[in-house]
Amino acid sequence: MNRSRARVALSAVSLLGVLGGLSGLAGCGTGAPSGGPSGAPSASAQPMASNSAAMDNPDLDLGSSLGDRPAPGFRLQNQFGQPMSLSQFRGKVVMLGFEDSECTTVCPLTTESMLLAKQLLGAAGDQVQLLGIDANPDATSVADVLAYSRAHGMVNQWDFLTGPLAQLKAIWSRYDIAVQIEQGQIDHTPALFVIDQQGRERKLYLTQMAYSSVGQSAEVLADELASLLPGHPKVASQQSLASIAVQSPAAHLTLPSAEAGGGTVALGPGQPRLVIFFATWLSEVSDLKAELTSANAYVTAARRDGLPPLVAVDETVVEPSAQAVRSYLHGLGTSLRYPVALDTSGRVADGYGVQDQPWFALVSASGKIIWSHDGWLPPPALEAAVKRAG
Repeated sequence: MNRSRARVALSAVSLLGVLGGLSGLAGCGTGAPSGGPSGAPSASAQPMASNSAAMDNPDLDLGSSLGDRPAPGFRLQNQFGQPMSLSQFRGKVVMLGFEDSECTTVCPLTTESMLLAKQLLGAAGDQVQLLGIDANPDATSVADVLAYSRAHGMVNQWDFLTGPLAQLKAIWSRYDIAVQIEQGQIDHTPALFVIDQQGRERKLYLTQMAYSSVGQSAEVLADELASLLPGHPKVASQQSLASIAVQSPAAHLTLPSAEAGGGTVALGPGQPRLVIFFATWLSEVSDLKAELTSANAYVTAARRDGLPPLVAVDETVVEPSAQAVRSYLHGLGTSLRYPVALDTSGRVADGYGVQDQPWFALVSASGKIIWSHDGWLPPPALEAAVKRAG
């Protein structure tokens, strides 16, 4: 199947079995769950340090209790082709995420929050094992999970597991993970399980499609991990878990530039703009260099035909490192004729309604989004779309 990204979509399936039925789930992307497991409070109603602000944050899942039942076992291969089983990590706390090896929507947020949560524990993080299980039925090879791990700077940070499709399907079923293909794109339950040292499921978390809450999600996870570790180590970050104000196209913004020499890039009302959001890890599923450089042709057409200028925004909050985009642009071997800004907090992406990478948004001079598009477009099609929308 020819596909370049996993889409953002609400899945109409329900989690059964251990979860007792959890409806309104996000696929490989957007949407908050409408409620928790049957017979348990919804995720937003779970107590967490009596933080009412956190419970009122729609972009933050505080976790649902799973009743400490034994986590289903499995034996798969990691990104190095090494056999691995859940049982070999007894004595450690395990964070187990189900992630599409080609996902460009919610999975990178899950991956980043897992890594940050472990880092927030400092030295105690050595007692935590990060595991991923591939949830893409069309990309199940060791090379696929290695490519995802490499793109997200996770090669030596976790074990991303895969195996024959029949084996993966059996594991998805045991963990009540819904995986489906619609119009050539993958949807799956964005579930993250915390499993204790005795191999018991403690909490379920569902990743929300909100870039600005990645750090908050990491802190929630880190608090849960700390509660299971000896001595209950202190979590390094104690940021507010209240809803984060986004930065919409109606706001005047000055963002740091990705240029090696520094500088800033302006966004906001006053003139129409075409904004493209991207991340360097898109090179795993597309020819990112070709796409970025071909956008130079739009810049030429925009100057000729009076079209809105192009501005690119790197979604730095889910990059492998803050320097990833600067290093990538330096290695392009050619210059881009449009500015590239850094969204270091995710607030810009959320304010512009970004649901995937790449994501185009055409903004009017008054600061309103008048057209958006999910995925790459060749310059002629992009020019035509902008002309029609304008």
